[in-house]
Amino acid sequence: MDWDKEVKHILLGFLVFVFFYSFPSKERILAGAKEGLLLAHWYAKEHVILCLIPAFFIAGAISEFISQDAVMRYLGPKAPRTVAYSVASVSGTILAVCSCTVLPLFASIYMRGAGLGPATTFLYSGPAINILAIVLTARVLGLKIGVARAVGAVGASIIIGLTMAFLFKREESLRMETFGETEVAEGRPLWQNTLFMATLVGILVFATWGHGEGVWGKIWSLKWYIVSAFVLLLLIQLKVMFNVGLGWLAGVVLAAGIAKLLFGHVEIAFLAGVIVLSFALYFTGGEARSWLESSYWLAKQILPLLFAGVLVAGFLLGRPGSEGFIPSKYVASVVGGNSIISNFFASIVGAFMYFATLTEVPILQGLMGAGMGKGPALALLLSGPAVSLPNMLVIRSVLGTKKTVAYVTLVVVISTISGWLFGMFA
Repeated sequence: MDWDKEVKHILLGFLVFVFFYSFPSKERILAGAKEGLLLAHWYAKEHVILCLIPAFFIAGAISEFISQDAVMRYLGPKAPRTVAYSVASVSGTILAVCSCTVLPLFASIYMRGAGLGPATTFLYSGPAINILAIVLTARVLGLKIGVARAVGAVGASIIIGLTMAFLFKREESLRMETFGETEVAEGRPLWQNTLFMATLVGILVFATWGHGEGVWGKIWSLKWYIVSAFVLLLLIQLKVMFNVGLGWLAGVVLAAGIAKLLFGHVEIAFLAGVIVLSFALYFTGGEARSWLESSYWLAKQILPLLFAGVLVAGFLLGRPGSEGFIPSKYVASVVGGNSIISNFFASIVGAFMYFATLTEVPILQGLMGAGMGKGPALALLLSGPAVSLPNMLVIRSVLGTKKTVAYVTLVVVISTISGWLFGMFA
């Protein structure tokens, strides 16, 4: 018997025994465990079907149908900086997704040859530069903080990307050597691939469209009609581009319709349609199966890490509006005023807590009512939607520990400085 290894096991077992024997602050631990499970339940119910599943299919399509040359031309290290960073930031703005939904898309473009700088600009801009969230921030928290959030998020996305490219310039050069220099031949006309990707993005954007006022509210009231139109367009493209059988396409519609009648939830109908679509792609074979397999591979890599992160984040900080292991009063007590420490703490809390799109605004409204300063509020707005503990775990699996630490550190530092400067003049 190898007693060196056994000693480690014995020590670990002893520590676990002491923990359960003493069970310190058991009320807080039970509250944290409850919040972790409830947050995972809420996340599975609200974000997996309509956010992550479309995102995985988009990411799989990028891997299969967007040529490496196209990615390199617009987002690669040799692309003009103005082009690369403009494309990265604008793409993120159009998608307007949460910090977890952007991950499959980020992983896909990075593995297709996008430079580290533009890829991390895209990674930050997707959840941070959300037009509807910025408008809501201005309406609820005030025009000044709304404008500061918009300016700060755009500036932060570009600064983070440029800094990451500079810090890891040598490693990026070595990575780029693994990508071929010759152009990858397109399997079909560019306009078909463009329309196909736009259709998938349209489903993601409108399926996740939230409440709003004015034009936003009118679009929200029509969202499922718009999504249905995009789905119909997708089914036509599946027949034309991949020769998916009409029986399978009818099955997708029929499965979604029956699920809606039986369960009454659009999400369940959407999931039923996706399940039948997956079988259709698999049995059609060829490019259709390759697309499904690429999407599945990304889901397999990312989903377990996301749920592990959601459980831990829920345990520590709770759901929006609820308390986990760390009482919210302690958080509120250290984010008053406008010191560097208060801004830094707000950035750290924002970076580790999971915020669904738009939920950060009512949370901050409550914290500001409890005494949170305007500077720390902006710091949390810049770090919170952009990163989270689940987000960090997945980024590490794509970039590695060193680059992930650098990225998160940049987000926290830039958010802290931005909040502190804003607090001085607000």
